[in-house]
Amino acid sequence: MTGMKIPFTPELAPCGKKSGGERLVDDDGYGLVIRDQLFDCGCRRIRHEYHDGSIHLSAIRHDGKRVKDPVQPDHGK
Repeated sequence: MTGMKIPFTPELAPCGKKSGGERLVDDDGYGLVIRDQLFDCGCRRIRHEYHDGSIHLSAIRHDGKRVKDPVQPDHGK
């Protein structure tokens, strides 16, 4: 798998605050794509695309609570 860390400018985090951070992208070239956004405030947004085409999305606030995230499901493309 190839991985990249890409900084991003402040945007709306799962907690509702604007925060910058790093976007981590891993791709095995065969359909597995992992996109994680790690916000400076401690929040995290996760998108995992699997070989069978299924997608797992989740958003976690900096206090550890999972939330329904209003951001587009293709974040970081």
